Amino acid sequence: MPSDSFAGPAAPPRAGTVLPPAAWQERERRHAEHADALTAGWRRRKPLGEKHAIEDFLFTYYPTRPAQLRRWHPGPGVVLGRPVTDGDGDGDAQAAPSERASWRWYREVEEGTTLDLDAYLAERGDTVRYVHALLAATASRPGRFGCFGLHEWAMVYRDHDAGRDHRHPLPLRLGGPGTDRVVETHPVQCSHFDAFRFFTPEAAPLNRLSPTRETQPALEQPGCLHATMDLYKWALKLGPAVPGELTLAAFELARDVRVVDMRASPYDVSSYGLAPVAVETADGKAEYVRHQRAFAARGDVLRRALLAACDLLLDHEAAVTA
Repeated sequence: MPSDSFAGPAAPPRAGTVLPPAAWQERERRHAEHADALTAGWRRRKPLGEKHAIEDFLFTYYPTRPAQLRRWHPGPGVVLGRPVTDGDGDGDAQAAPSERASWRWYREVEEGTTLDLDAYLAERGDTVRYVHALLAATASRPGRFGCFGLHEWAMVYRDHDAGRDHRHPLPLRLGGPGTDRVVETHPVQCSHFDAFRFFTPEAAPLNRLSPTRETQPALEQPGCLHATMDLYKWALKLGPAVPGELTLAAFELARDVRVVDMRASPYDVSSYGLAPVAVETADGKAEYVRHQRAFAARGDVLRRALLAACDLLLDHEAAVTA
């Protein structure tokens, strides 16, 4: 179950740090254990062909490989000291080359192994600039908290009339006509394109906005649950430029948001032991906004950390090209 309390991810190493082998290997070990715990359900279900309408979203909509998630990265500007081996048999210890140096965008330097910022930016510079601009624009706006999660309702609006299957194999808590009445009697004001694009054809004209991919940077706002979940997507897009602690924190936030997103949806999630957030009622709306504000606060911490990682990369690029 999600928690509204949040202290932020464990502090990653600072740029310019040279981490001794014991320190970074311990971080790497803890990270892998944490990632394994987060992906345990998916890894158990997948070979059995079992589905989970709530949790699978984090591995299908955000195509995540557990092995990718458990791979720890220190972040840009951090050097990992070389482990010391037993030497050449004469008792002389020596620093061993790191396996990590063979990973994409890593290189050996005098002190150890580090992210090759020049090589990374040569391939991913456009992505860094896009993510930085989008996150900075989002962070510059106040959050809006009046949508009440109706995007999920708009994704099934009039499905029963059209004979369409729902996106998830769960019953509708209010049935088809009851679900439609909620959509028709509430303002639909979704600002997030990747939610809006799944609206049914009948629901799309009811939205007060018409978000597109091109207008995403102009419309994204920090109160949106999907924009908060997408912090995990941007962490994945930036890959090894994001400290592992931050990527796992973004995954956990996306997981917690997803649970509330589905509790507030028209679906009956009682089969998962979850109570609904009945947004068609005044109490449900208030509960939804409480969660929304708490998630926005958590997202602000992670958004600023992702922006800081982008700033390090872009500052390096500017210094090299100056």
